[in-house]
Amino acid sequence: MAGHSHWAGIKHKKGRADKLRSSLFSKLSREITVAAKLGDKDPGMNSRLRSAIQSAKSANMPKDNIQRAIDKSELNSGSDYENIRYEGFGPHNTAVIVETLTDNKNRTASNLRAIFQKNGGNLGTSGSASYNFDQLGVIKIAKSEISDEKIFEIAAESGAKEYISRENFHEIQCEKNSIYTVKKTLEKNISNFISTDIEWISINNLKLSSIFKEDLINFLDILNEDDDVQNVYTNVIL
Repeated sequence: MAGHSHWAGIKHKKGRADKLRSSLFSKLSREITVAAKLGDKDPGMNSRLRSAIQSAKSANMPKDNIQRAIDKSELNSGSDYENIRYEGFGPHNTAVIVETLTDNKNRTASNLRAIFQKNGGNLGTSGSASYNFDQLGVIKIAKSEISDEKIFEIAAESGAKEYISRENFHEIQCEKNSIYTVKKTLEKNISNFISTDIEWISINNLKLSSIFKEDLINFLDILNEDDDVQNVYTNVIL
């Protein structure tokens, strides 16, 4: 299995990280609110909400912020959010998938089209970039929780497709339809998870020079600054 670049997992230079921090909290809060609005307010009974809270905790979002986001779901704001996926090609013909959560798809499409065009890319039609990726379940666990040897053993028993040792966390990949079955097995030995998500994993990775990579990094940062953008994936390992 090839590696993948989910932009949320990429290390940023300090200036970039500081700039994106408030935007990240806003996106996480929105996902928590929508997940709580669409399902049970108890994360134990709502897998989407549970995953959203895990991601928020991993990003060091304060507990008060998380609770406010859940409470907000009870307000009748009149806003109906929907998940929409956009595909296209960024600088230097890099394949890009953008997952959004929006209450105005015309605004979102217009903003994304402008970002792609201004950065040497173009927004494509459905399927134009996603054929470069597999959609898999991805479970991430901090290395402080469990050793490489033990997690490899448990992952094999759980029916996972692949185990990858990242710099600061364990990553387990599985078929997307079996993600919660796999996680249930993992929970017998692990209490805390960084995230549990369905992600787009690149099949064949594109190699870029350091100069071209910087163009792509700047483009991905601009995408993530858009409030409607939740996740961004590319077929370049950064």
